[in-house]
Formats: sequence, structure tokens, C-alpha cells
Amino acid sequence: MKHNLIPVYAALLGAVLGTACNKEEKKVEKAEELPVVTVDVAHQRSVPQSKVYTATVEAENINNIAPASPNRIKKINVEVGDHVDRGQELVVLDRANIDQLRINKEQIEREYNRAVSLLNIGSGTQQAVDQLKAQLDAAQSQYDNLLENTVLRSPINGVVTARNYDPGDMTGNQPVLTVGQLTPVVKVIINISETDLAEVRQGMPVEVQFDAYPDEAFSGTVNRIYPTIDPATRTFTVEVRISNQGERIKPGMFARVAIDLGSQVNVVVPDRAVVKQTGSGNKYVFVLKGNKVSYNKVELGQRLGDSYELISGVADGDSVVISGQTRLIDGSQVQVRR
Repeated sequence: MKHNLIPVYAALLGAVLGTACNKEEKKVEKAEELPVVTVDVAHQRSVPQSKVYTATVEAENINNIAPASPNRIKKINVEVGDHVDRGQELVVLDRANIDQLRINKEQIEREYNRAVSLLNIGSGTQQAVDQLKAQLDAAQSQYDNLLENTVLRSPINGVVTARNYDPGDMTGNQPVLTVGQLTPVVKVIINISETDLAEVRQGMPVEVQFDAYPDEAFSGTVNRIYPTIDPATRTFTVEVRISNQGERIKPGMFARVAIDLGSQVNVVVPDRAVVKQTGSGNKYVFVLKGNKVSYNKVELGQRLGDSYELISGVADGDSVVISGQTRLIDGSQVQVRR
């Protein structure tokens, strides 16, 4: 009888061992199915806050040369690119109207002088003299104003940057010429985030680079900080002046303005940890907690070689996934490759 039980025990033992093996195999299979990831540790460090803003170069001063009233252009004495001096004659307009005003003024002046002579010999009245004096003053003022607008002069030392008419044209809504002051400085206007307002000071130095001179840096200075913030963009306007002796910098050039805003302690992670969400500009980092990951939205700061500064989203000392993110979602259970 005992001999008959041996096969039964053997069968039961085999079944138990088989079940145990199956469970172990399933555990192994399940472990093998988990995404395998590599992690690194996020660390805080002091990051220089040098920020770069783009802008277009402008002349320090721009003057639009135009007459006070429409007139026909007789002569233009300069071309685009010409250097001009303050007070230099640039444009001569038709003198037909001014000649008529001159004749009228001279006629009133003769009548006024005659009235003064008559008054002096007792044959005239003070009232007649006063009336003619008022007419003469008005005629003189009208003549001087038209004379000033018949010959147009440059109010500054500069360069002619635009010409909109030719001799023989009637002046209209546009200026005849535009003169820009390119020395001793030019300027750029940049818009800076309101979060950096406290760090920007009038007179602080900046570094400016131009595509035209890729291997050269130019020195600039914060000249003016506008007093209001744009509510739509949450930025404030800053005017930067750049020395331009020799006029190497031209209006319209594309400029990159670098401003040193000190340093700030922020978390830095490898660039491989940052994941861009498809269909949006949002950036995320998978953070490992135990054997699961969380999908943390982050705000990027500067790129630092092969790393990124993070303004928010990851804490100092967090383990962040740097490879194997393609199979991950928020809350995924993972295996960490050691």
C-alpha cells in the first residue's frame, strides 16, 4: 500500500514545484515587461543670469526734412548716404510764392515809411502808422516763415538715410529727406521681462553682437529705462546706446544684446531629461519616486552646454529619467538600469 502512495506523492510534489516555477517565471516575465530607464540626479547650482535680447539698430536721432506747406521741389542737393552738417542747405523749393510775398512786404514797408514821414511833419495820424506797422509785421512774419520753408536745412550732423522725391515733384505727406545721426552713438530698443526689472539699472554695461561682425563684441550702455510695463507682454522697454565711432554700425542691422543680471541658484538637469510634449511647447521631466515616475511640467531657464537650468518643476536631489522615456506615462512603474 505504501508503495502505491509514492507515485501520488511524487505527482503532488511535481505539481507544487511546477506551480512555484510558473509563478517565478511570470514574475520574471512581468519584470522584463517593465520599461527600463536610466536616471541621473538633479542638482542645484549658481547659474549666471546673462540674457540675450534681439533688436534692430536705430539712429540716435532721426529728422524728417519737409516744408511746412506743400510746394514744388526745385533742387535737392544731397543723395542717400551723403554726410551732412548742421545748417547745411539740403533742398530748395519753388520761390514763386515767396517772391510775391516779398513784393507785397516791400509795398507795405514803403506805405509805412510814408505814413511815418507824414506824421513827422504833422500831416498824418498815429493810427495810420500803427495800422501799417501791424500789416508790415504780419507780412514780414509770413515772408520769413515761407523763406525758412523754401530752403530746407539739416538740423543735425548726420547721414541722409532716405529720399522720397525728385526735383519737380510736389511735396506731399512724406518727408523730402530723412537724416539720421549715426555718431557718436546709435541705439537699440529691447523689451525685458518684468521679472528682471529690479536687476536692470541705468548706466549698466551690456555686450552687443552683430551678424555683420560675428567675431566681434561691441560695448553698450543702458541709457534709458521706460517707466511703464506693457500689460499685454509683461515687459518693459530699455534703450541701449552703442558707441559708433567710424559709423561701422548701420541703422537696420540685427543686434543681439547680452545683459548680465547677476546669478541665481536653480536646479540643473541633463538636457536628455527634458521631454517636449507633442503638439505644444510644454516641456516635461520624468521624476523617479520609488519604482514609479511622475510627469513633471518644467519651466526652462538657460541651456548650459549639455544641461538645462530649470526655473521650476524639479527639486534638488530628485532622480530624473535621462533615457527610456518613450514608453513612459505619468505613474508608470519602471526598472532602473544600474
